Amino acid sequence: MAGEAAARRSSTTRGAVMVVGTTSGSGKSTVVASLCRALARRGVRVAPFKAQNMSNHAAVTPDGGEIGRSQAMQALAAGVETDRRMGPVLLKPSANGTSHVVVMGEEIAVDDALSYGDRAETVRPVVLDALASLRQEHDVVVLEGAGGAAEINLLERDVVNLPLAAAAGVPAVLVVDIDRGGSFASAYGTWALLPEHLRSTLRGFVLNGFRGDASLLADGLADLERRTGVPVLGVLPHLGDHLMLGVEDSLDLVGFRLPVPQVTDPVRVAVVRLPHLANPSDLDPLLLEPSVEVRWATRPGDLEDADLVVLPGSRATVADLAWLRERDLDRALTTLDRRVRLFGLCAGYQMLGTLIHDDLESGAGTVEGLGLLPVETTFERPKVVTRSRGRVVGTEIPVEGYQIRWGRLTRTGGHALFELEQEDGTTVQEGCVTDRHIRGTSLHGVFDCDRLRHALLWKVAAARRRTFVPSPTSYAEALSAHVDHLADWVEEHLDLDSVLELAGQASAPGQEPGW
Repeated sequence: MAGEAAARRSSTTRGAVMVVGTTSGSGKSTVVASLCRALARRGVRVAPFKAQNMSNHAAVTPDGGEIGRSQAMQALAAGVETDRRMGPVLLKPSANGTSHVVVMGEEIAVDDALSYGDRAETVRPVVLDALASLRQEHDVVVLEGAGGAAEINLLERDVVNLPLAAAAGVPAVLVVDIDRGGSFASAYGTWALLPEHLRSTLRGFVLNGFRGDASLLADGLADLERRTGVPVLGVLPHLGDHLMLGVEDSLDLVGFRLPVPQVTDPVRVAVVRLPHLANPSDLDPLLLEPSVEVRWATRPGDLEDADLVVLPGSRATVADLAWLRERDLDRALTTLDRRVRLFGLCAGYQMLGTLIHDDLESGAGTVEGLGLLPVETTFERPKVVTRSRGRVVGTEIPVEGYQIRWGRLTRTGGHALFELEQEDGTTVQEGCVTDRHIRGTSLHGVFDCDRLRHALLWKVAAARRRTFVPSPTSYAEALSAHVDHLADWVEEHLDLDSVLELAGQASAPGQEPGW
């Protein structure tokens, strides 16, 4: 009966709740995705929202807009399609200390840290309008903050954390990473540093990543509640060895542990870890293959014994190409054994070509590529932002992915890799493949396609006499199982009824206090 009452209460809840953190990497994105799936399983029409994201990990909406990849993962968890309104501001850092500013899915400018302070004023109404519009169509919107909630040097220009919670009339919960230590000081210090009008928006604490017996925290939790008057809504245990998919935060990538393969002679995949690596979720399907060993490569020796080398996407193509040369990785890539497959994704594809003409992103003019694929790249506007689907040339293997790029690529030799469908029913050739088993494509997400990924890995294994047994679970099923696991996690250890009650206390759309 209690479960039925909770379900009835969930189905009638209308509102919003914000999840902020004491630091970057505290677990905000994971908690939001977990809440989205948990609430969706209760019959709540839920959607994610992050007012401003700083990341080179982007996704493409059905209408060709850019949003942060974490919001796409959260939308998947919620069971809804991605929407520009879920991430109205996206900042994509480049190599020279500036960021490309994307507003409502469209790139509008390139700013440095100081000039963006002025722009923050102009995007505030955009953020509030996007949130109000999204709330009109969903029962609950779960907002995600960014960085730390008490960055007091940035509060005047903050459009994503508690200043937004106050302007939108949305209660917030604070996620604290207890695994790093100092969690009680972090929680209390965040609360204490905030001005009163922002402090009042904090309605709950959530401790994340605890290892051990949570009862040992009882006295400390009670003291924290006494000092602040803010309740602790749950203690989330550490997720252990559970593989996190869609990792976005740079701090998460630094500590990212790669899974151990389940066979003695796996297919060995070396991924070049570029300084400005973009869209690392391209690699997630490889990590889920039990017969595949994935390693990061930052020096020539890391490519030794590799069967497949992946040169991934980048937000700074020319700068990362220079980095390859500084590390002597250019020589290592061009002298790979002919039996080793080399696969370039987006910027990695551009680097494998002969020439890059870039007066737009880096301003470097014409730069020589690695010369491994017969393609030339010219950077020009407008940016290509689109979803794509088609098949591998000469086969019935389907391919699906998305493109986000300035570069226009012209193939001067080799063979096309894909045939992509156009809106008018025609097809266009894309990508390049040579007889040396070198491939490149502008599509992100191609490894998500099970038949394509398995066909590639079969060929790699056969050429190098490795063992490859495809995962029995499709990548789509694995993603769904991942967010279901996260939902189980919060349902067991977080007071979801209290979270829903907080969401119900949010100001109604159109009645927000405003900035």
